[in-house]
Amino acid sequence: MMGNATLQQPAPAGVQAVARAYATADAVAALQAIDAHARTALGHALCTVNRYDADTMRVVRLYSSNPQAYPPGGSKDKSGTPWGRHVLLEHRVFVGEGEAAIREFFNDHDAIRGLGLQSVINIPVIYGGECLGTVNFLMPRAKVSEADIEHAQLAGLLALPAFLALRAAS
Repeated sequence: MMGNATLQQPAPAGVQAVARAYATADAVAALQAIDAHARTALGHALCTVNRYDADTMRVVRLYSSNPQAYPPGGSKDKSGTPWGRHVLLEHRVFVGEGEAAIREFFNDHDAIRGLGLQSVINIPVIYGGECLGTVNFLMPRAKVSEADIEHAQLAGLLALPAFLALRAAS
């Protein structure tokens, strides 16, 4: 028993912003706060969040840190693609490093290159064995570290309540 003493450290500002957004039931604000919080660790230049429709094997963009280049509402067919199998069906993190990997796995590779992005981490958001969508980070550097992947995975976990709220609302 600790008595009146506490061992808690104050939560980082980014985590507080995520908590505030969830407290007010604002899933989109939570995604924006998750993006901002992850940026401090990842240094990514683009974050997108996609909902996954298993019936059509499509992803639909819910959030984008660059809505001019990647507007919310945009969708991509991932049926029959190695990326779709890896991330959406097998629920595995995808890491693409360098221009060749971006070109191989993404049809919009020219747009990605045009933004100066050279690597990607795609995190499947899984609940109860079901893929609800992905949280995606694109970086201007060609390589990512294990620590980058862990930070991205944590961001994906932080996004889970937003996915569940948006699923319940539809």
